[in-house]
Amino acid sequence: MAAQVFTWTPDNGSTGEVQYRTRMVQFGDGYTQTVGDGINNKTQSWPLSFTKNKSESEAIVEFLDNHHGSKSFQWLPPLGTASLFKAIQITNTPLGGGMYRITATFEQAFHP
Repeated sequence: MAAQVFTWTPDNGSTGEVQYRTRMVQFGDGYTQTVGDGINNKTQSWPLSFTKNKSESEAIVEFLDNHHGSKSFQWLPPLGTASLFKAIQITNTPLGGGMYRITATFEQAFHP
């Protein structure tokens, strides 16, 4: 079964972080050798906020709840390619006037 696609647009100003997992060894003569650790050594993390009306906020929370923090979904990060992500923690903040702010950190995953 293909991963579901997360289609909602986050608020402006989201800052993603890319990390490269490497292995490094330092030799006595000052020489250092570094290699990538594994085939998926580049990972992304995106703390996102969604300020939406009640119905859109409910749809976002329902989508993320249906994935239970353990099931991957597809999302297109800025300047990136569509990849698999998981959201382990969700925060729901009522703002008044029928508006809500949903925050979650999307962590890159490598399997459904």
